[in-house]
Amino acid sequence: MNKIRKPELLIPASSLEVLKTAVNFGADAVYIGGEAFGLRAKAKNFTMEEMAEGIRFAHAHQVKVYVTANILAHNGDLKAAREYFRELKEIGPDALIISDPGMYSIAKEECPEIERHISTQANNTNYLTYRFWWEQGAKRVVSARELSLREIKEIRENIPEEMEIESFIHGAMCISYSGRCLLSNYFTGRDANKGACTHPCRWKYAVVEETRPGEYMPVYENERGTYIFNSKDLCMIGHIPELVDAGIDSFKIEGRMKTALYVAAVARTYRKAIDDYLESEEKYRANMAWYEEEIAKCTYRQFTTGFYFGKPDENTQIYDHNTYVNEYIYLGIIEEVKDGRARITQRNKFCVGDRIEIMKPDGQNVEVTVEEMYDGELNPVESAPHPQQEIWLKLSALPDEADLLRVKG
Repeated sequence: MNKIRKPELLIPASSLEVLKTAVNFGADAVYIGGEAFGLRAKAKNFTMEEMAEGIRFAHAHQVKVYVTANILAHNGDLKAAREYFRELKEIGPDALIISDPGMYSIAKEECPEIERHISTQANNTNYLTYRFWWEQGAKRVVSARELSLREIKEIRENIPEEMEIESFIHGAMCISYSGRCLLSNYFTGRDANKGACTHPCRWKYAVVEETRPGEYMPVYENERGTYIFNSKDLCMIGHIPELVDAGIDSFKIEGRMKTALYVAAVARTYRKAIDDYLESEEKYRANMAWYEEEIAKCTYRQFTTGFYFGKPDENTQIYDHNTYVNEYIYLGIIEEVKDGRARITQRNKFCVGDRIEIMKPDGQNVEVTVEEMYDGELNPVESAPHPQQEIWLKLSALPDEADLLRVKG
C-alpha cells in the first residue's frame, strides 16, 4: 500500500482549559473523560456541561472530540452506563473510546450514530482482532503498545482500507500489558481497570527471600536504590516517516492528567513535525533539532521508542529515581488583551522584573520582561503568589489571546 495516510494528531485534555489549549496549539482531535467510566479517576475530568462546551468550542475550530468510557465494567456499572451514553448522545461527541464488550453493546444500542473506537485496554494485537471489531461496527481500533511498527504495518495490510488504526506515539508507558494492571488493586484496593491507578510501578522496591521473611534486601543500582518497574517515556518525534509508512491514522499522545503547558508543548511540536514531513521529508529532517529541543521542555522521564523497533531491554527503564524532568514552570494562559495589558489566571508565582516566555501556537517563543503587574481590581502588585489569582500584566511585548506563559525553572 503506497497511499500516504495523513495522520490525525490526537491530544489528551484533563479540563476545559486544557481542551481549548490543545485545540489552539494544533490538535486535530482531543480525547476527554467524563466523571464516570473512564480510566483516569484522578484526572479533573468533565461534567456534562463542560463536555458540551468543549465539544462546541472544538467543533467551531474543526476539531473532533472523543470521550473515554474504557473501564472494565462490573454488573453494577451497566445500568448507569446506559444512562451515561444516553446523555452523551445529546451533546454529540465524535466518538466513544471503549474496551469492554458489554459497554460497547450498550453504546451501540443507545447512540449508534456516534463512532465507536476500541481502546488499547482491549489488547488489540493482531489483524483478526481488528476485523472482529470492524464486523461489530467499530470505526477504529487503538493498537496495543506492545506492537512493533512491522506488526502494525501487517495489520494495516490485512484490514479494510476504511478502518482506522490509532497508536500512542508519546507519553508515559505502563509496565503491564496494554495497561491491564493488578498491582494498584492488590496494594491499595484502588482498581487500575476502573480508573483509580495509584502507579505502584513508580515505587521503590526491595527483595525478600522466602526463607528469610521480614528481611528486606534493597535492589541496588547505586546508593539511591532502584525503581525496577519505572519505564522511560515514549517519544517518536524522530520517527514520523516510519509511523506514516506503517499506515497509522491517528497519532495519540498520552497524558489525560497533564497540564496545559505539557499539552501545548507536545501538540505544537508534533503538529509542526507532522506538517513539515507531509510537506517534505527534507524539511522535517532539517527541523529535527527544534523538535527535540521543544519536546524536552515538557515534563518527561527520559525517552524511549517503546516496542516500535523491537522488544524493550534494560535501557528502557529508569533505575535511580521516579520523578519527572521539569525544565519549565507554567504561569498561565492569556485570557484577554486590553489597553496594552494581558489578563491571566495565574498558576505559579512570578514577579515584576522576571524574564518569562510567551509560547505561541505558531511555534514562536518570545522572551519578555514583566514590566508591571496588577490584581483583579487593577491595583499595582509586585508579585503573584497565590494560584488561581486573576492578574493583569504589562509585558515588554504584547501577547495574543490564547498564548501561554512559562518560565524556565
